[in-house]
Amino acid sequence: MSKFDTIRPYYDAEVNQALQASLKHPMLKAMMNFAFPGVDDEVWKNQLRKTHSIRDFQCNFIYETIQKVLEKSSEGLSTSGFEKLEKNTAYLFISNHRDIILDTSLLNAALFEHELVMTASAIGDNLVKKDFLKLLSKLNRNFIVQRGLSPRELLQSSRLMSEYIEQLLLHENRSVWIAQREGRTKDGNDATNSGVLKMLTMASNKDAMDYCKELKIVPVSISYEYDPTDALKMPQLMAEANQETYVKSGNEDFQNILSGVLGQKKRIHIHIGDVLDSELDVIKDEFSNTNKQIQALAEVVDESILKSYKLWTTNFIAYDILYKTDKFSSHYTENEKSLFERRLELKIDAKNAQMVEGFLAMYANPVVNKMKYNDAI
Repeated sequence: MSKFDTIRPYYDAEVNQALQASLKHPMLKAMMNFAFPGVDDEVWKNQLRKTHSIRDFQCNFIYETIQKVLEKSSEGLSTSGFEKLEKNTAYLFISNHRDIILDTSLLNAALFEHELVMTASAIGDNLVKKDFLKLLSKLNRNFIVQRGLSPRELLQSSRLMSEYIEQLLLHENRSVWIAQREGRTKDGNDATNSGVLKMLTMASNKDAMDYCKELKIVPVSISYEYDPTDALKMPQLMAEANQETYVKSGNEDFQNILSGVLGQKKRIHIHIGDVLDSELDVIKDEFSNTNKQIQALAEVVDESILKSYKLWTTNFIAYDILYKTDKFSSHYTENEKSLFERRLELKIDAKNAQMVEGFLAMYANPVVNKMKYNDAI
């Protein structure tokens, strides 16, 4: 019995039994029919019966599913920065977070293609309440982040997760993906929560920056030309704008997962930043207080993510419409602008000025944030 049993993914020795038990599940059938159209069910079932490791499941089934998602609902994935990573080396990827499933799935697909160590990835327990989703997450090397805890429980949970991340990175040579903040960014403002960074350091008694250097932190930026869940994010944004408490519907997370996977994304880009190293020395020299060190580290991660964030025509169009300018008109055509305006009209109530502003800001804010760095655009 391991202290990590409540949050860890399957061990390889558990994979085959879990797959065998799920062979008749309708959601597995739907996923396999999507990934392997025209292939008889017995063919993929027989392959699953012979699968005995997470890596085999990811490489032979999940990777193929992601390729089909890209083919059906995007105009392709581009990447940059992967050449800086070393093979057989574990990294802690701290990423902005736009899509529940795809952010980490696309990163792992790219890591696989570059023959690099794939990640164990954090996922909120609110997203795996359905039995099949929990099974699939454990087969895909996700570890569970517990939500909605009391302060005392949160402290215990954070320490356990910190120790598990240390175990993965420093003892199992397993890369880790974690979002820069709890939950997806819904307003386009990507910002690192210092609490996430503080959690990472709880497993060590060393100086926080010395320990962070051991973890090999790599900031990651991912951007979608179209956010397939943009309209689904609006009710929460509107509630927050009106200082109202937002309550999710029972099936909302699952709807977001489906829309994120199947909805149109157009172009997607992932950029891998530099491994944080000398920056940590500078922070250590400047601050002796751990909280100030952590806050400075959050700013370093933010700068890396925001400066390398790939801006698309949709971002520039939204900025110009929102701020009533033609500042970035050279970055898009009138046809592209018309298509974006049409999407806005189809997705939300165009007569609701507050909703229109929120929708536009979601796409425009990455431009605003990138403009803080003079040479970034």
